[in-house]
Amino acid sequence: MKRPVRPFRFTVQCSSPTAMDARTWRDLARRCEGLGYSTLTVSDHLDEQVGPCAALMAAADATSTLRIGAMVFCNDFRHPVALAKEAATLDLLSDGRFEFGLGAGWLRTDYERAGISLDSPSVRIERMTEALAVIKGLWAAGPVTFAGRHYRVRDLVGTPKPLQDPHPPVFIGGGGRRMLSLAARQADIVGLNPAMSSGAIDGSIGADATAEATLRKVGWIREAAVDRWPALDLQVRIHLAMVTDARSEIAEAMAGGFGLTVSQATASPHALVGTVEQVVEDLVHRRELFGINVIGLPIESMEAFEPIVARLAGT
Repeated sequence: MKRPVRPFRFTVQCSSPTAMDARTWRDLARRCEGLGYSTLTVSDHLDEQVGPCAALMAAADATSTLRIGAMVFCNDFRHPVALAKEAATLDLLSDGRFEFGLGAGWLRTDYERAGISLDSPSVRIERMTEALAVIKGLWAAGPVTFAGRHYRVRDLVGTPKPLQDPHPPVFIGGGGRRMLSLAARQADIVGLNPAMSSGAIDGSIGADATAEATLRKVGWIREAAVDRWPALDLQVRIHLAMVTDARSEIAEAMAGGFGLTVSQATASPHALVGTVEQVVEDLVHRRELFGINVIGLPIESMEAFEPIVARLAGT
């Protein structure tokens, strides 16, 4: 089934320090909105970051069109019944501007420091799959009864209901076939990630961040999505985003750090390095090649990428 060209959308990921005050956070959200970014997202880790629910609500209150999103809620930190209520409340009180991201958990230090058992990937994905079924059920009409291996819910009506119909857009990202297939079947936005089986972002992810690896992942998504394929947004998180004239030098350094050739480093969908013109060309080419239309940038690159957002957002 042919996939139509979907318009570009740019998001900003802010894993902010706890020292950030209310005024600074509101100003950041307004600046993000003013620069043309569609969504401000917050991650969900147990280190020096703000709590996602309160931070996202504050960002929504400070803006009028900016969407807010979790990138992503860690399923192992919350029971799905409680998370369904928090997410629906965020959607309701933001006037339907919430995007719901859910993940199975991956950062080893989160689990170690909090004393949470880090189960195998298969168990974590199975548990997250059950959680998503519970959450979607609670967002819909009628009582929910669910009996799974990890969660049991009986005759529970979810309240409040989200404002968006049928529910907030669901984001699921992954680097392996099982998670990406789940995302293809259940999500509205599918994130293409390098596999992080080591439980950290380090040099080991290089081989799984190449263009070749990404094409393989897009094939898995398309196969699992079937008739959902044309309507899916494909997202990629940019881990290295720089507007610079020193493209070759930076690509060389990145290649050495991740065990890639310079051409592999330059072509990786997880890096955007070059002049404004070069980056625009890269993004258009990658949308043609992979179908990627949602570009997730780090907060540190928000200002520098404004000319690129102005050129491509919505096209």
